[in-house]
Amino acid sequence: MPSVTLSGRAFLRLSGKDAETFLQALITTDLPSLPEGEIRPGALLTPQGKILFDFLIRRDGADAFLIETGEEQRDGLLKRLTLYKLRAAVDLAAVEGGAVTVAWDAPEADAPHDARFAAAGVTVSRRPGAGGTDAPALYDGLRIAAGLPESGRDYALSDAFPHDVLLDRSGGLSFRKGCYVGQEVVSRMQHRGTARRRPVIVKAETALPATGTELLAGGKPIGTLGTVSGLLGLAVVRLDRAADAMRTGTPITAGDVPVTLELPAWTGLGFPEEATEVPAQ
Repeated sequence: MPSVTLSGRAFLRLSGKDAETFLQALITTDLPSLPEGEIRPGALLTPQGKILFDFLIRRDGADAFLIETGEEQRDGLLKRLTLYKLRAAVDLAAVEGGAVTVAWDAPEADAPHDARFAAAGVTVSRRPGAGGTDAPALYDGLRIAAGLPESGRDYALSDAFPHDVLLDRSGGLSFRKGCYVGQEVVSRMQHRGTARRRPVIVKAETALPATGTELLAGGKPIGTLGTVSGLLGLAVVRLDRAADAMRTGTPITAGDVPVTLELPAWTGLGFPEEATEVPAQ
């Protein structure tokens, strides 16, 4: 059973009789359908529909939720949520601790399961605190294989829509809940099928260059290399430009390294000349 400790994590706890309704009106995740023992991704968006903060959220007892995010986001997210609080009966607090233990293949039975990986067909448990015995790079490989990007390494906050990072496929974006910040823009993208960027798995026959290297097709940028693990990596790319390159046989490169691109199979997505996106349920 691989077990990895991830550092640089941070937590917020929201509690009180209005906690669920307060969050439901702000974030992309549908909370009434969130069961105990499940962790879902989510985001707080700008009014223009881009991801301002991203996080993982789960229930933490009656009328309470635990939000896990990057330590660089915690204070900003807490401040933003406090601004929205007004008279809601909600207590918001930072929680001590800056590490998370992630396990898979034979995950910890009493730890909540990460819904992002469940959508990709992998059972992954996640709990606050250190305790992993394996190298963190193993988790990078797991994410790359599943095609699941994370902010900071694979995309920049305030520069990506939820569709760009698969929140519509991984349980972090609902089209059946009521209004939330940025909802109108995101719903319009869904119904018009205008999502142009998606994460892809980048494959090479020699070691990939560093995170941040541009992906080029015929000398024109189509995306940026994110997390890298040896011959594999993640990148959020323009699907139309990638498809044009594939159709015309134009080489795609990361730096000087020739690469191929694959959409994560579990998403049901295809490059424009291969398939039309099926609306998420």
